[in-house]
Amino acid sequence: MRTAVIVIGDLGRSPRMQYHAASLAAAGGDVDLIGLEGAAVAPIVAGNPRIHVHRLSDRSFAGRAKGGVRRFVYGSFLRGIGQGVRLFATLMRIPKPNAILVQNPPAFPTLCIAWLVSRLRGARFVIDWHNLSHTIAAVKVGEHHRAVKAIARSERRWAKRATAHITVSQSLADWLQRQYGVKAAVVYDRPGAAFTRPSTADGNALWDRISKDLKLPSQRLPIVVCPTSWSPDEDFDLLLEALERAERQLKSDSPMLVVILTGRGPLRDTFEARLARRSLKAIVVKTLWLEPADYPVMIGLADLGLCLHQSSSGLDLPMKLADLRGAGVPVAVYDYAPVLGEVMTTGQQGVLFRDPGDLANVLVSVARGSTPADASLAKSRAWLAQNPAERWDAQWDKSARPVLLA
Repeated sequence: MRTAVIVIGDLGRSPRMQYHAASLAAAGGDVDLIGLEGAAVAPIVAGNPRIHVHRLSDRSFAGRAKGGVRRFVYGSFLRGIGQGVRLFATLMRIPKPNAILVQNPPAFPTLCIAWLVSRLRGARFVIDWHNLSHTIAAVKVGEHHRAVKAIARSERRWAKRATAHITVSQSLADWLQRQYGVKAAVVYDRPGAAFTRPSTADGNALWDRISKDLKLPSQRLPIVVCPTSWSPDEDFDLLLEALERAERQLKSDSPMLVVILTGRGPLRDTFEARLARRSLKAIVVKTLWLEPADYPVMIGLADLGLCLHQSSSGLDLPMKLADLRGAGVPVAVYDYAPVLGEVMTTGQQGVLFRDPGDLANVLVSVARGSTPADASLAKSRAWLAQNPAERWDAQWDKSARPVLLA
């Protein structure tokens, strides 16, 4: 059994597809893992002899894409054409796959190329739906733009031609059934084995290193970790307002809380510039990129995880929730849609917030370390300690294996 696993995105920042590759290899198959250049892949992929990693260059037309909606669409189209050509060449060059598993989004050019190669090479064509491409495009250019409508038609077309489907949520599976008439198996994101509370030695070593690099206080303060892709579907305005409100409540001239935002992405520079214009004394806010081996340790050090995700479709679930759950870290999650009820219950995995005031109160509570025994965060810490997370391997064996190894 040989599977081509495709993500037209930074391969190192696509953990779910890397997990799929590792699980397929563990099941005895060979995997060609194909994605764009960028961050290093996780150790479970890098050291696996059954997984063959293929990086596609991403020569974009970013310069053309600046200056308005038309240029953005034009630049994205040209970029997609280039990616499609390189993807097609790679898929035709690798050994014949039995199945092609492709992440959506992005629908263009991935779904068309994957379907075409599946026909040419006699492979099954499986789509892993993380979200909907046309709703993501609508965030940037508006839902009535003809490019958004074209992407929506394209998603429907290739959905109906796929052999099988998996999704990240039941809500997304239900939507696909209603709108496209296709049945999808739900494969929830679950934490990998690396996401646990780190040993004291590992935690201290990482903290000593990053505290020097970021010029953090030498003493260990309460830590809030916000994993982010720095994309438009995260509300950084809300965070900045919450930080200012929390600062006013804390009324301290010395640091009481460290907030670390991880990751890379297009909005990071803008956030850093806006943050620099604010005078925060009680709260230290830093941005940080972590290598694959360090990221789980940083997650495990957190006293609270923070999720700013706002779904373009209201149907997807951010994977960062699974990572934090694996490390037993309670989360504060922006309440963007009912789909969160599939993985979140207040007082168990963490708490929900809806505005800057709600988030500021949570940050102040963590900074002061004075959460009442009956408060939701205290309940969450106790619940997480008593209820270990289901791991990716168990979820994959139960829900993905029957689809991918059919």
